[in-house]
Amino acid sequence: DESLKGKRPAVLVVHEWWGLTDYPIMRARKLAELGYIAMAVDMFGDGKIAANPTEAQAFTKPFYSDPQLGKTLLDAALVKLKTFKETDPANVFAIGYCFGGSIVLNSAKLGANLKGVVSFHGGLAGVPANKDLLKASILVCHGGSDKFVGENDVANFKRQMDSIHANYKFVVYANATHAFTNPDATAIGKKFNMPIEYNEKADMDSWNDMKMFFNMVLKK
Repeated sequence: DESLKGKRPAVLVVHEWWGLTDYPIMRARKLAELGYIAMAVDMFGDGKIAANPTEAQAFTKPFYSDPQLGKTLLDAALVKLKTFKETDPANVFAIGYCFGGSIVLNSAKLGANLKGVVSFHGGLAGVPANKDLLKASILVCHGGSDKFVGENDVANFKRQMDSIHANYKFVVYANATHAFTNPDATAIGKKFNMPIEYNEKADMDSWNDMKMFFNMVLKK
């Protein structure tokens, strides 16, 4: 919002496994409306968009094979974001959707210099939690009917977080599937026969939970 003066908290937005579509860009704009400076990050480079789940899997495979790759690219985005005069470098967050959720969680666990991260329907399997590396507060927004992220993943994630006394909050939204925040999820699910659909209530509730999380972390 160019009408605002001075430095403000900043947010990196990491896309789903499809790539930097209009959806994460829309989320970045909504964050700007809330008064943040926000940047949608292209993890695949060159604006590559997956045409189908097979391509999406191919694009994301290197990141799952090497979690450090995601952190390296997110760190580069963080460096870029800090070059803008509006950015308060002491208060930078990262949020991610699906694939992006796993990227921001892994990056935080690998020691990314972030104030907090929010995962929306993100993958929970990843690098082990390490109390010497984790600096960020964490909010996980998880769909109660997510067929891609099972109960074992949830239990293991919570166990790891608890084992290092991490500052995290885990919220489950009833009847919400994977990709529940994306208005296009229902059509995409039908097109590719995937168990995903949009859930307006869970979308609104999780967005509000994110806003409260940001406010809480910024007050510390």
